[in-house]
Amino acid sequence: MPNNTTLATNPSVNDERMVHHKLDLLLRTGCILVENAADTSRIIRTMKRVAAYLCLPIDNLHIYVNYNILMINLSDIEHSYTKFQRVDRHRVNLDAIREVSHLSWEAIRRNYTLEEYEKMLGEIHHRKGNYTPWQVAMGGGLACGGFCIQFGCDWVAFFYASIAAILGLRLRMYLNVKGSNGYVNIGLAAFISTLIAWLFGTLSTHTEVATLQSSTPWHPLLACALFIVPGVPLINFVSDMLSGYTQVGLTRAMNTLLMLFAMAFGIAFAIQICGIDNFVHDLSMTPHHSYNEYMLAAAISAIGFSMIFNVPRHMMLFVAMGGIIAVCTRNFVNLGASSGNVGLDMGLIVGSFVGSAVISIICCSMVRKLHTPHQCLSIPSVIPMIPGVLMYRALFAFINMHGVIGEVTVAMNNAIHASLIILFIAIGVAIPNIFFRRMINPKREQKLMDLLLKRKQLNAGLRV
Repeated sequence: MPNNTTLATNPSVNDERMVHHKLDLLLRTGCILVENAADTSRIIRTMKRVAAYLCLPIDNLHIYVNYNILMINLSDIEHSYTKFQRVDRHRVNLDAIREVSHLSWEAIRRNYTLEEYEKMLGEIHHRKGNYTPWQVAMGGGLACGGFCIQFGCDWVAFFYASIAAILGLRLRMYLNVKGSNGYVNIGLAAFISTLIAWLFGTLSTHTEVATLQSSTPWHPLLACALFIVPGVPLINFVSDMLSGYTQVGLTRAMNTLLMLFAMAFGIAFAIQICGIDNFVHDLSMTPHHSYNEYMLAAAISAIGFSMIFNVPRHMMLFVAMGGIIAVCTRNFVNLGASSGNVGLDMGLIVGSFVGSAVISIICCSMVRKLHTPHQCLSIPSVIPMIPGVLMYRALFAFINMHGVIGEVTVAMNNAIHASLIILFIAIGVAIPNIFFRRMINPKREQKLMDLLLKRKQLNAGLRV
């Protein structure tokens, strides 16, 4: 990253009001990224690029990122300026991350004034979502139905799982708007979704109407609350840890664990009320569908979660294709003769890693063509592979222990498998950062330096 100037030689930097204004713009840029679930390496890269646009000397700039605090310091021997801001709101909005990334490049390319940059930054911060609340709820609900198909349910159960998830997700969104505690909202949403899925299962087993009968009436219990599973924070946690941002990564991990505990508690409460005793042990998740059905379910799940993550409409087709490639690759490597399927039979962990790695590499080639960050393409594509059922089955087993022999073994087996799958999915997604970043960074830095040189020449010409 280029070092444009020093504090002592640039008259505009010596103006304290100008310095504070620039640092405020830089801080606001970083806060948008933090609150919308950007990984830490992207936050710092983007902020340094914006600092270059603001003509702040990179060598004198220090950025501190935490889950709830963002701080920047600009200092040399004679001067020191520090600003920090607390970040209380956290959500997943991949479109905001994409827009900030675009703005950081366009500000340099088009030589925006500070007023123009500030105006566009404010528009990004206050922009409404791409979808209405009910559209998000329906997308998330259908995504859970897609998960249910991947677990082996039939298409009647798909609609049961979808309806239960739609109502649970909409309830959570409503409670969030009303200001209720986020973890309480998660528990209530999981409870309601599971209760509705149980009612549909009971209806399916007692009705004589053929269109309402399902051969897998209890499978919606496995998928109806998966809209809560914090896939993006989980992937960001592993990415931050691998990138050396341990403190942020551990905070993300703790927040994710609390969300899962809240979800597991809501499910456990519903299961106890309904008197279901086969939730942990008996319901099989091995699918026996054709690959055409896998593809359709994966596309539905990827699109549904893209709506939750506020991915723009024009990118839906690419995300759907990414979900199909990721899930079908995972299934082909995972399944095989042992489960009565076609594939390599190498297991879910290896299959999840290969699926996420393949789509991550493909997304690397699509980033420039679509002018969007890698994260906005890869994460919605791999979310259908997140082992949410294993995670909350493990937590449910721990919460609901009765001292029976084997309970700890079942819980630990689910927890270890879920953890390894998440780890390898995140490693697959992080392949660009781990292996290709050193090759990508010099090209990006050269592009940035060329743009800054053109901007400097343009400004010199304007002064003349």
